[in-house]
Amino acid sequence: MPKLIKRFVDSTSLPQPGEKDILLWDDEIKGFGIRIKPTGVKSYLIQYRNDGRSRRLTLGKHGTITAEEARKLAKEQLGSVAKGDDPAEEKLQKRKAPTFAQLAEDYMERHAKPNKRPASIKTDQAALDKILLPKLANRKVREIRQRDIEQIILKLQKTPYRANRVRALLSKLFTLAESWGWCDKNPVRGVQKFPEHKRDRWLSEEELKRLATVLEIHPNKRAVTIVRLLILTGARRGELMKAKWEDFDLQRGVWSKPAHTTKQKQKEHVPLSEDAVIVLTDWLNDAPAKTGYTFPGNALDQPVTDIKHFWEGVREAADLPNVRLHDLRHTFASHLVSSGVSLPIVGRLLGHTQPQTTQRYAHLADDPLREAVNIMGRNAPIIDTNKTPR
Repeated sequence: MPKLIKRFVDSTSLPQPGEKDILLWDDEIKGFGIRIKPTGVKSYLIQYRNDGRSRRLTLGKHGTITAEEARKLAKEQLGSVAKGDDPAEEKLQKRKAPTFAQLAEDYMERHAKPNKRPASIKTDQAALDKILLPKLANRKVREIRQRDIEQIILKLQKTPYRANRVRALLSKLFTLAESWGWCDKNPVRGVQKFPEHKRDRWLSEEELKRLATVLEIHPNKRAVTIVRLLILTGARRGELMKAKWEDFDLQRGVWSKPAHTTKQKQKEHVPLSEDAVIVLTDWLNDAPAKTGYTFPGNALDQPVTDIKHFWEGVREAADLPNVRLHDLRHTFASHLVSSGVSLPIVGRLLGHTQPQTTQRYAHLADDPLREAVNIMGRNAPIIDTNKTPR
């Protein structure tokens, strides 16, 4: 048997068309050889036995790798065989390993659709389709590294909120992949989040008066009722729009939110204020149906899904630029905290399961304290309040 070096490999003759491939074995490295095809392709390989089976592993084509590189690879791979490894099987499994596209599909079917709200599912799918799949679809999950994730997230740095949401989605995808045995570790763990500046916009009493004036004369009673209840209950828009008359006990003033409509997927019972009961009772008299959805859409068996255009018109008429419907939820919480209601109580009314979620309103809790200390100033006039402080 010859020693497989460049000069020898270059000089080997090819089999005739229709003949079998020629296999030549190295005279120094047992199990190291070269396969020569009639087409002229010459490929280095190793042959070994594992669990009684003969196995072959292609190392590379002559010309793509040199004879010396092939010899080095052969020694490394045959060394791993001596330790009990099976490099041919590992290569096969690697080829079969799931891609990111498969991970995305399994995430949607096995996690998102059974556990998340339709709006969240839609958001996840959009992030996958527009941002992640174009970059990662054909990559093996096991081969995706932290630097790959960082490159994607860095391109979104001008929109920190979006970047962090995409990062969170990726983290969940790879956490699941890790639990399914598709990768050894989550490559997102070392990727830093961008700082986010929370948008805390809530309506003052004067702004609420302007809004109330516009709502009072607007002809769209259904949308008007929705906005009024968003302010009076602090509910999420989706919870209210999917509500059914059977969820409300107007006699006791209680709203029982079904688990499938809440963000936490838990049933909630929240009290309704007297004003909220009045608004609902008034709507009940005008509603197109007294059963089923409280706010049906064009079809009575489906809920209304959007009041965006209505809100844009009302917002403009009330001179409330850039105020979102979700800001009405902040308005509810902010006014309660400013009036002395404790953060835990406000958190329960908002349906928060984590105390830190309500903590964003903590600074407003000083308002009743400030009012309290000012009482002493009014009751004990020991200074001339007409003087300007020096």
